[in-house]
Amino acid sequence: MAVISSVDLTCDERPSDSSFVERIWHSHTGDGGGSFISMAESHWSIVVTRFSGRTMLTVRGPETRATPAFAPDGAEFFGIMFRPGAFMPDMPAGMVMDRRDVTLPEGASRSFWLKGRAWQFPDYENADTFVDWLARENLLVYDPVVSAVLQGQPLEMSQRTVQRRVLQATGLTHGTLSQIQRARNALTLLKEGKSILDVVEQAGYADQPHMTRSLKHYIGQTPAQILTEGREKLSFLFKTTPF
Repeated sequence: MAVISSVDLTCDERPSDSSFVERIWHSHTGDGGGSFISMAESHWSIVVTRFSGRTMLTVRGPETRATPAFAPDGAEFFGIMFRPGAFMPDMPAGMVMDRRDVTLPEGASRSFWLKGRAWQFPDYENADTFVDWLARENLLVYDPVVSAVLQGQPLEMSQRTVQRRVLQATGLTHGTLSQIQRARNALTLLKEGKSILDVVEQAGYADQPHMTRSLKHYIGQTPAQILTEGREKLSFLFKTTPF
């Protein structure tokens, strides 16, 4: 289990045994609530929030730009982040992207409603079992074309078909997926102490202005702002590798 710590929002994360899942994470605001910048994110997630005696399950889509956000004091969050290619046919990523989150109706006795039936809220420990249930009910499916595209594998289908399937499964184009991952990777390198010029080269930007524009759009801060003490908090920075 890895613990991510910085002046930004923090969380615990762990890997998953499920082929549908990128990672499982858990966090709570305690006295650390308040405003922060929600960075662009290429994955979609299911997030369970516990706050003021209520429990809610929300489907959160990818985010194509950085936006202001707020977290209340005393809230607890648990999330399942899905791998590119995994999607819910009845609630695809394109439907919930860019903060158009969908919170499912609450049921009785710690449950929520999905597709006409009550489901028990998952937790950090049984998340893999919950994902298996969704897959068995065909509420969660996986398109292997997406991973093949991201790994640069040849496909025996037209480029238009490939683009359509990537967009259907992820809500994003291949280009946007790569740009978001590159920006988040650049942020990781900067926070590890790499110089701005070294990050430009290692992350594959054309030059420093190119990286500055990218980070401002996807991260919400310039490289100089990222390295400044006392800046506004950023959302969770998970371990990120470029596609």
